Amino acid sequence: MEYISPENVLKFLDLVHRLKHSSRRGWELCQVNNHEQIASHMYAMGIMTFLLGNDSQLDRFKCLQLALVHDLAECIVGDITPHDNISEEKKHEMEDEAMKELTSYVGSEIGSLIYNLYKEYEAKETPEAKFVKDLDRFDMLFTAAHYESRDQTPNKLQEFFDATEGKFNHPYIKKLVETLEQRRKKEIVSVENSK
Repeated sequence: MEYISPENVLKFLDLVHRLKHSSRRGWELCQVNNHEQIASHMYAMGIMTFLLGNDSQLDRFKCLQLALVHDLAECIVGDITPHDNISEEKKHEMEDEAMKELTSYVGSEIGSLIYNLYKEYEAKETPEAKFVKDLDRFDMLFTAAHYESRDQTPNKLQEFFDATEGKFNHPYIKKLVETLEQRRKKEIVSVENSK
């Protein structure tokens, strides 16, 4: 096994640890109080990989790995949103450089594993990467609906639902989105009726 300098591992962990305290900026820009951090989002996605049954054709462990690494670059570049006026190409370039730096601290074996998982997620060509992208979008919608319900602000975060319309691929995630939207509509009616 390759020797990894403990000092470099600590540098890696210092960077990754930032995600525990870094805001998901979309919620910040929408002025949602007490919103999630980047690591919270990655954790929620990781938990959702357990929704895959043992009979799934998808590799659950690979999906878990993809969920845990998909936003790692944000520990260096931050959570770049469409409101930042940074092109998708530039954003990917910045994140790729960040991942190269981050993974350089954990040796070639582990670093390559993490970097290759990140690249797999970014390419969205494997069934697992496509599923995890669906989880990424679904977690955003679930969280938006939660904030609307918690804060009694119906439709405040509609832009997130509009942005993902028609973008889900996995049949089970589509069903979750449909069920979430039905629940959200009932809550909107309930709030409006109570006024």
